[in-house]
Order: sequence, then structure tokens, then C-alpha cells
Amino acid sequence: MDSLKRRRAARGTTTPFYSVAQSAPHQILVCKACKHEGSSCGPGFALAKRLRAAIAAAGLAEDFEVTGTACLAGCVTEHGAPCVVGWRATAKATWLFGAIDPARPMDDLVEFSRLYAAKHDGWMSGRDCPPQLCDNTLARIPAAVIVTRDGAIR
Repeated sequence: MDSLKRRRAARGTTTPFYSVAQSAPHQILVCKACKHEGSSCGPGFALAKRLRAAIAAAGLAEDFEVTGTACLAGCVTEHGAPCVVGWRATAKATWLFGAIDPARPMDDLVEFSRLYAAKHDGWMSGRDCPPQLCDNTLARIPAAVIVTRDGAIR
């Protein structure tokens, strides 16, 4: 059974094509749809595969799921490296980086993963990021805190 059918059966509903079911405490999302080409993103698929292997080799596979996702709308194609990568977790800031070259070593991406996992809220200065990512930060989004009449929901 494919993953979409499993999600539908588990939730009893249809999920949007862009949804990603989380199976680990942290997720690394790699854009796999190239809006410039109108097709799947070969570099994104290559990056996801290499990053998944690097995360496993670093002993972080229990903490991080590396998965492809729909367009993250942060391409910087003039740099020749269209890959966009995001880190997210429940109650943590979400980070989005662009112009990630899938041919470069994965060391900085793995190091950022270690830093991110160690922060209780995922919040850090861009200067604290590894060099490859520091200049490629697209966004740091605070964790969602929804306040209702009954109080805060995280």
C-alpha cells in the first residue's frame, strides 16, 4: 500500500499532496519539486538521498526523518543550486535554507541537525549556524503558539 493510501486509512480522510507524516521527533524537508522546470527536482532527490545517508552515518537517524516534500518556494536558481531544505519539530522554530548544493559535503547539514536537536526550542542565531548555511538562511520561523479562550495550544 502506498504512503498516501496508508495516511488516508490511518486518518480516515484525504490528506493534501503536500502533507508529510512525521515518524521521528525532528524532520528535515528537502524540496523535490522544481517550479522552474515544471517537473520533479533531480538535485532535490539526490540531496535527500545523500542527506539521509549522512544523518544515518552520524547516528542521528532515530532523531531525524529526512524526506522530500512539495515545493518550498525558496529556490535561488541563479546560484546553480536550487535546493531548499527545512528543519522542523513540534514546539521548535522552523529553519529554511536555500541554495544548497547537493554535490557539496553534507557536514554542515549534519552539524546543523545536531545543533537543532540540542536546542529545546530550535532557536539560535544565524551566526551559530555552520558556514554553508549561515549565508543561505531564508527563514527562521518561531514555533506556533495558538491562543484560544481556553489557553495556549502548542
